[in-house]
Amino acid sequence: MSMKKIVFCLSVLIGLMSCKNQSEVSIISKSTISEKHRPAFHFTPDSMWMNDPNGMVYHEGEYHLFYQYYPDSTVWGPMHWGHAVSKDMVSWEHLPIALYPDSLGYIFSGSAVIDKGNTSGLGIEGKEPMIAIFTHHNIEGERAKEATFQYQSIAYSNDNGRTFTKYKGNPVLKNPGIVDFRDPKVIWHEDTKSWVMVLAVYDRVHFYSSPNLIIWRKTGEFGIKDDKRLWECPDLFPMKVEGSNEVKWVLITSIQKEAPNGGTATSYFVGDFDGKTFKGDPQKQHWLDYGTDNYAFVTWSNVTDGRTLGMGWMSNWQYAQQVPTEKWRSAMTIARSLTLHKSGSNYVVRSMPVIEIKTLEGESIKLKEGLLKDNLLVSNGKSTLKLDLVFQKPKEGKVIIRFSNSKSEHLDLGYDAGSKSYFIDRSKSGDYSFSDLFGAIHHGRVNYEHQELHLLIYIDKSSIELFADDGQCVITDIFFPSEEFTTVEILNNSENTVSLLSGKVTELKAMNKK
Repeated sequence: MSMKKIVFCLSVLIGLMSCKNQSEVSIISKSTISEKHRPAFHFTPDSMWMNDPNGMVYHEGEYHLFYQYYPDSTVWGPMHWGHAVSKDMVSWEHLPIALYPDSLGYIFSGSAVIDKGNTSGLGIEGKEPMIAIFTHHNIEGERAKEATFQYQSIAYSNDNGRTFTKYKGNPVLKNPGIVDFRDPKVIWHEDTKSWVMVLAVYDRVHFYSSPNLIIWRKTGEFGIKDDKRLWECPDLFPMKVEGSNEVKWVLITSIQKEAPNGGTATSYFVGDFDGKTFKGDPQKQHWLDYGTDNYAFVTWSNVTDGRTLGMGWMSNWQYAQQVPTEKWRSAMTIARSLTLHKSGSNYVVRSMPVIEIKTLEGESIKLKEGLLKDNLLVSNGKSTLKLDLVFQKPKEGKVIIRFSNSKSEHLDLGYDAGSKSYFIDRSKSGDYSFSDLFGAIHHGRVNYEHQELHLLIYIDKSSIELFADDGQCVITDIFFPSEEFTTVEILNNSENTVSLLSGKVTELKAMNKK
């Protein structure tokens, strides 16, 4: 795979920062998916380093995906905003880099909105501008051990995100003296007719209000008492409880360490929001995904069909910069639709793949139902599959689906009756020499009653995503086998209690990439 580039300049701008003339853009090549481990139906950068999804907004029939990007290396460096668009969140068109580092700093994570009513005054010719809100990270200030090296800035676009102009009055929100002060997510709050920003501030979030996206004032904060973990990439949005007219607010926060299976993960709280601050139980921290590879999950703004749609970065800071890919690093999860449900006195967010992913489905086969007498061969020859399996929940033992290759490498996914948990075991899945923390078993423990196990599984060349029981328990993991997993079996356990109630296996085609 090659990457075409129009000539650009590199200059010393804030230490080792890379800089490119705004009129000289990097054009992404129309490459095919041919590299080892390159996913077939997950978004990846054409080349080089990618992390958090940013600026996700729907406008004029397009889902915009901006993302943390370093165009000069496959490890983290001076951050830019990469850019891609899609009409269905499945097939993506790469666009030129949207935002470059400048004299105020690197371009860290943030969000984007459509400024309806042009409250900022930055729209032209009657257009409602797209406003990107992001953290400027001043590397010289960080090196000098200053506390105020992160602050919030904006840029605006009047051509549907194709080009941005940074606001001359940046930063619009200065740092009050807090080292970790970043990742603004901005929404419109209809009841108070104001813009609301939720900002990650070390071990909590702060809330700000603005009439015009330029002047901001602090209105509240929310956090866990004595929490020593770093919070990042917050999100805030209302959701109607399924089957009722009740509306609650969901606050998403990504946590940098000590997630359920170690390292980074995305959590959420459910409560109420009055336009000023979030009111919820700090002790009821739930996990959007129990795997180790769904971080910085955020939702699209301005979605017009009533769904809550989002996407996460499919990696973990424990090993993201060491994974064995050569020309590119990191992928995004498949896009997901969130719904809110009440379970007893708790509110639970369920996560499922967007319906648009059905466009990738090819031929399907139906599996033979009943009690397994031997291992059941599910598929042989394909490494990109959707499996929709329903089992009778066993009283003991495990239900195991094994994905393997001819090199004696395999990944196991299933349910453990003893611990009442779903699991993914990647301890024998291939190369994990790059990290002592990678080869492990990851559990998603179940705290709800169910008589059947419903496993919806999407496996790509180097990732697997489990959506169990209609999205009540989700596990996302990546892996790196020496050759692709093309054999899939349901294993008969020693108790002979694995009973398949229904099963269908569907081939998934590669997404279209431009």
